[in-house]
Amino acid sequence: MPRAGSGARIEKLSAEEQKGEREFLNELRPHTFEDFVGQHKIKVNVGVSIESSKKRNDSLDHVLFTGPPGLGKTTLAYIIASEMKSRIITTSGPVLEKPGDIAGMLTKLQAKDILFIDEIHRVPKIVEEYLYSAMEDYKLDIIIDQGPGARSVSLQLEKFTLIGSTTRSGLLSAPLLDRFGIRCRLNYYNTDELADIVHRSAGILKIRIEDEGAMIIARRSRGTPRIANRLLKLTRDLATVKNKGIITEEIADESLNNWDIDHRGLDELDKKILTTIIDTYKGGPVGLNSIAVSVGEESGTIEDVYEPFLVQEGFIRRTSRGREATDLAYEHLGLKKKKSKLQEGLFE
Repeated sequence: MPRAGSGARIEKLSAEEQKGEREFLNELRPHTFEDFVGQHKIKVNVGVSIESSKKRNDSLDHVLFTGPPGLGKTTLAYIIASEMKSRIITTSGPVLEKPGDIAGMLTKLQAKDILFIDEIHRVPKIVEEYLYSAMEDYKLDIIIDQGPGARSVSLQLEKFTLIGSTTRSGLLSAPLLDRFGIRCRLNYYNTDELADIVHRSAGILKIRIEDEGAMIIARRSRGTPRIANRLLKLTRDLATVKNKGIITEEIADESLNNWDIDHRGLDELDKKILTTIIDTYKGGPVGLNSIAVSVGEESGTIEDVYEPFLVQEGFIRRTSRGREATDLAYEHLGLKKKKSKLQEGLFE
């Protein structure tokens, strides 16, 4: 069987594979709050705001979704648009390179439209400044000409809703952050919620799966629905080849073991990060950039995709001096923690 390691993640796929992956995930995307599993508090609070807006015949306040990738930020944006019966226009931070890019989108918005900006923390500062008056006063101030003849023209915008999503809320400026009236942080999902998601996705894809098989996938999904759906897809392949398309506990376990995903959801790169901290840097503390160079991965990917889960599960501890491997990391990898020279001296 092929080895996947970190290559099993959507973030590591080629452009063509990512297109197919997006189509696969869109097929499984819930379209109502009722179908959306987990994040109960967010669904309740946002639902109340939506009902209030509809009764006032007004647009929804601006919304910011934060949290690790794959937890449903984009899905919630589409659900909000559906619940509000509003048109949604989507873009992303890296695409908005110059003021004209955002100005063109804002001037075309109709009343109660939703503008969704993914990776909003990557919007350039010069573009971000145009959002301030647009979000607060629904106006767009454009500078015409240059030099002594330059003048400002203010365009009135329709009242719209901006929904932003980010994996790194700490990179958002205070002026932009303050203009979001509704702020929601998505948390990792528990095993039961992920098992429900796996069952729902299996039903949509017409995959036969036993409860025990769904639980195996759920436990190894790193608390993330996107990963749960990808593991379901991988497991379906082995079930088709070896077990007439039925995913049992044994099939799920064998499939995920073949793809180097262990019982805690750690894959090859997770373990490489931990062993690098332990072996190369004696357990830490060590800086993120040093880890990235050692494992051959971008520091941003490690910080956004891998580290949050490793910290959440107690494998890594973040300190002011850098990252440290915890006792749990040593135990999970079957490694013995070496005593420092100071500790050895105390027991001589």
